Amino acid sequence: MTARAPTLRRALKGKAPGLRAERALWEAGADVVVGVDEVGRGSWAGPLTVGAVVADPVARIYKVRDSKMLTPDEREAMHDRIRRWARAVSVGHAEVAECNELGMAAAQRLAARRAIDGLGLAVGHVLVDGSWDFVGGGNTTTMVRGDSISLSIAAASIVAKVTRDRIMRTAAHCYPGYWFESNKGYPCPRHRAALAAWGPSAIHRRRWVFMDGLRWTGVPRLTDPIDAAQQSLDL
Repeated sequence: MTARAPTLRRALKGKAPGLRAERALWEAGADVVVGVDEVGRGSWAGPLTVGAVVADPVARIYKVRDSKMLTPDEREAMHDRIRRWARAVSVGHAEVAECNELGMAAAQRLAARRAIDGLGLAVGHVLVDGSWDFVGGGNTTTMVRGDSISLSIAAASIVAKVTRDRIMRTAAHCYPGYWFESNKGYPCPRHRAALAAWGPSAIHRRRWVFMDGLRWTGVPRLTDPIDAAQQSLDL
């Protein structure tokens, strides 16, 4: 059964991202233009996830918005429609052990590379949400608030968010008591209280400074002198 597009709330009408940036690149000769966005960088637990979407230059899709503007039900409905509409969709992850070992900046680059490689296409140009080029390669354009401007970035934000949220809901069954089904690993009062009561789980990022207040658990914080500056930026 085909999922129907959600009915847009009044507050979302007139705020649609478009294909202006993508069209300019298509006209300049870039056949495959990829929109990229990440989710999970600020989380205390779970993977860092990057979505990559290649927009279809012919087919239409409506009601795509920045994932942060949509409700969970709206994101789920749009996720399935995006996968049917796009030329290609891929998701890349940096797992918790990789986040701990590499630090968040390198982990984000790793997840982005996995997402782009997973498209299986010769990429002409990449549109990256934000002001930091975590993709590299010399064929990228960063776009501040790109998920509100570029349709392919907005679509990537939805794909990444829905994929990671599903992972964290599954993790909630394996690690009950941390409220991963609702907080998705992000800081919140219940998450802080769970850490105070139980200490970190196997999917918590032990390189982060929240570990400093949990020494009684006997689980040490992972540290790297060269990563200290990056840890403060991540918070």
